Amino acid sequence: MLQAFNEANKDLLININGELIHRDKAGISPFDSVVQGGDAVWEGLRLYSGRIFKLTEHLNRLRDSAKALAFTEIPSHESITEEIRKTLAANSMTDGCHLRLTLTRGVKITSGMDPRLNQSGPTLIVLAEHKAPVYDKRGVTLITSSIRRFPPDCLDPKIHSANLIQSILAKIEANHAGADSAMMLDKNGFIAETNGTHVFIVEHGVVRAPRLVACPEGITRGTVLELCAEHQIPHEETDLTQAQAYRAEEMFCTGTMGELAGVVEVDGRKIGDGVPGPMTRRLSDLYRELTGRSGTEVA
Repeated sequence: MLQAFNEANKDLLININGELIHRDKAGISPFDSVVQGGDAVWEGLRLYSGRIFKLTEHLNRLRDSAKALAFTEIPSHESITEEIRKTLAANSMTDGCHLRLTLTRGVKITSGMDPRLNQSGPTLIVLAEHKAPVYDKRGVTLITSSIRRFPPDCLDPKIHSANLIQSILAKIEANHAGADSAMMLDKNGFIAETNGTHVFIVEHGVVRAPRLVACPEGITRGTVLELCAEHQIPHEETDLTQAQAYRAEEMFCTGTMGELAGVVEVDGRKIGDGVPGPMTRRLSDLYRELTGRSGTEVA
């Protein structure tokens, strides 16, 4: 699942605090909080035929995370949406794009971790790339990482922060093992998520998702649960173990960057028939239909 460079992105214009800058010249101050301590929040968005799917939900999560980190200033939904529109227009983007929003605490007057050193307001970065869903629809492979997801009493996963060291360490393990991604457990040994996606299993015809204990509130995850409810598909949120993953009829992962993708192997165990199963395909079709007709028009 190593992503390749897309030539269509070679002259991207990056939006940093409203200024559009060529990717080769764009830069962040070494005094910015995201450089000093990963002190930032972020969102991934996807553009479908001029519309961003679940934009309001993503901006709500961005604001909620910034509030939890006690940012003194948070741009309005309207102002962020306008910067998104400006960025997409400047790059002539209307479809097949992924956007990453990063909101940092801003530039410090001198280096240090004290938020009182931030006296110039936040930094908003809008990065839009031509990027199709990145997961292999033929199925992905996982290994279980030795890195555990933090529980809320250590670092609340509901804060969607730019401090991604846990995920990077888990991904290093997956790379070393020759797997596509790493499944991560919580401190009690239950499945949390992967290093970059939420996971579901299908067991006895029921779609099951890990509880929101040691994983963030996923927008795509929530959409899948909504689709299950709308289409009378049995589903639940519950604690899940590795053994349940190994013996599952199906398993799939979800995320804005890659949508839905079947998991065909975990720790050397073939999942189901070793190909994305019928429930995974059904939910993928329902998700594709939903993204094709809904969203906030921005381009």
